[in-house]
Amino acid sequence: MVRRLLGGGLALLLLVVAAGSLAVWTKYEQLVADLPTVDGLRTYQPPVMSRLYSGDDRVMAELAAERRIFVPYAAIPDRVKNAFIAVEDQKFYSHGGVDPFAIARAALTDLTMRKGRRPLGASTITQQVARVMLLGSNAVSLARKAKEALLAIRIEQTLSKDKILEIYLNEIYLGAGAYGVGAAAQTYFNKPLDQLDIAQAAFLGGLPKSPTNYNPYRYPEQAKERRDFVLQRMAEVGAITWDEARAAQAEPLMPQSFVRPGPVPGSEWFAEEVRRQLIERYGQDMTMQGGLAVHTSLDPHLQQIATKAVRDGLMAYDRAHGGWRGPV
Repeated sequence: MVRRLLGGGLALLLLVVAAGSLAVWTKYEQLVADLPTVDGLRTYQPPVMSRLYSGDDRVMAELAAERRIFVPYAAIPDRVKNAFIAVEDQKFYSHGGVDPFAIARAALTDLTMRKGRRPLGASTITQQVARVMLLGSNAVSLARKAKEALLAIRIEQTLSKDKILEIYLNEIYLGAGAYGVGAAAQTYFNKPLDQLDIAQAAFLGGLPKSPTNYNPYRYPEQAKERRDFVLQRMAEVGAITWDEARAAQAEPLMPQSFVRPGPVPGSEWFAEEVRRQLIERYGQDMTMQGGLAVHTSLDPHLQQIATKAVRDGLMAYDRAHGGWRGPV
């Protein structure tokens, strides 16, 4: 009798395990079926703004869907790389795409935190690349997180760590219309990326969590607190010394506004016609994201003379046909 009960119980257990395994496998097949390919990342070419130049080589206009200055991996300073890794993914160079310990820690925190708060994230840098480059969604769901993790593992099997980090640092949105660390360095400090000091690099490293809430113009205190936290993490992981961290934390956070070049006075209509012809010839994507450098025949001095002549002529015509009726 006991053997029969044990045998029946074991059979039931095996049946439940088999059914559960089948359900998990079916769900896995559904997730994998519509995953995008990661092969396109091998030949990653970031969308970069195009520039129009006048005849005397002044920037006449910038054409861009996203403001980005591409910086290859070798040209990104170590202090910038280390700032992002220290606060976003300390185990970046050792994990295979996902960090099980970070996931467990986030799950435990999410279970114990108060209702109404946003769940704690546990995405690695590779998972963030998968989300931005392949999924294009920030929706919070188990299915999306599972896809993100599967793609991250595939990315790690396809690309080197250096390439993954290059894509991440050039693609991530860092607020104020800046995509990537190159544009962010210019936007917040009005200088090239390689001229940032440790404190400025740490500020950029703290932006991915919330570019809006750490905007140094709107929330300077929160921005400095976040920067100082990044500096602390950099010291904890050995990226900088504690003396360097304390010295950088003592620096005030002083952003320098960047004034975008152009337009050259009187060039607006000319630039718009060039943009229209570029789209007609090369298409919208190449024009707005292809990094074109377009040198035109516009002579700014002659253009101003021509514009004034047209305006004066219109005013004279208006006066001769019924009197002055307002500015042109």
